[in-house]
Amino acid sequence: MAEIVVIMGGCSSEREVSLRSGAAVAEALRRNGFAVRELDLVREELPAGLDAARDVVFPVLHGGFGENGGIQSLLERGGFAYVGCDSVSSALCMDKLATKRVVGAAGVNVAPQYELRADYVQHDAGAIVAELGEHIVAKPSCDGSSVGLSFISGAEELRDWLARPRRGAWLLEKRICGHELTCGLLGGAAMGIVEIAPASGVYDYASKYTPGSTNYLFPAPITEESAALVRRYSELAFAACACRDFARADFILPEGGEPVFLEINTLPGMTATSLLPKSASCIGLTFEQLVARMLAPALERFPAIV
Repeated sequence: MAEIVVIMGGCSSEREVSLRSGAAVAEALRRNGFAVRELDLVREELPAGLDAARDVVFPVLHGGFGENGGIQSLLERGGFAYVGCDSVSSALCMDKLATKRVVGAAGVNVAPQYELRADYVQHDAGAIVAELGEHIVAKPSCDGSSVGLSFISGAEELRDWLARPRRGAWLLEKRICGHELTCGLLGGAAMGIVEIAPASGVYDYASKYTPGSTNYLFPAPITEESAALVRRYSELAFAACACRDFARADFILPEGGEPVFLEINTLPGMTATSLLPKSASCIGLTFEQLVARMLAPALERFPAIV
């Protein structure tokens, strides 16, 4: 019988959330009867003591090394069975710019965007506003949990934003107002749709992880036509990005329009306020049942199981 090793923590800006998610997953696995070991990752390397002949790894790492394919690549080289998307799919989905290109090519509706990769101050703020409109959302291409999220109105604000020091690739998107929606997926099949209604009007880091600051409606009170399109787009995005096991796709549904894809998350949060468990509850899955379903494909991949 395999031992399940839950790896949590990590070195990203989302370390504390990962620790909470990992503890919740480990407890759910124990309630399902699995032997579980918890490891707090403090360096970007595989923890000592892992054994591919004994252990199935359940990464619960958010951002950086956990979601960009780093730990997945090391697990693959070590011959480990592990939960979630492989290294190639993880790296793709961590890059919002690349993901939107792939998903858009698959026929999914995506928001107009502008890419920033270097020399930000050299970009023409007026031209960007002419292309995207007065209201713009700025976010890092390769980070999560709304880290660095900014809302910009007009060319003057955009010039100020561009002049501030920053590193890495950034994404500017046309700001689309409407219902904020997310849809969980298991094995490529869409689960329930959750509507996110933050009290502040902005679903930022604080709104995500402060209990009571956001109202969640699940299933989302949208038309069946819109819900069917969200589910279809979610499954298309999952397939286009070659995801496996599970993921979560995020959308905006403007009034009178069709859903607009934002991003896909390959290692969604699993805390008390997290969205994937809410999505799963819409199809009758408890938290413990969801975690067991997330683990099941990795157990099938485990070489010691026949």
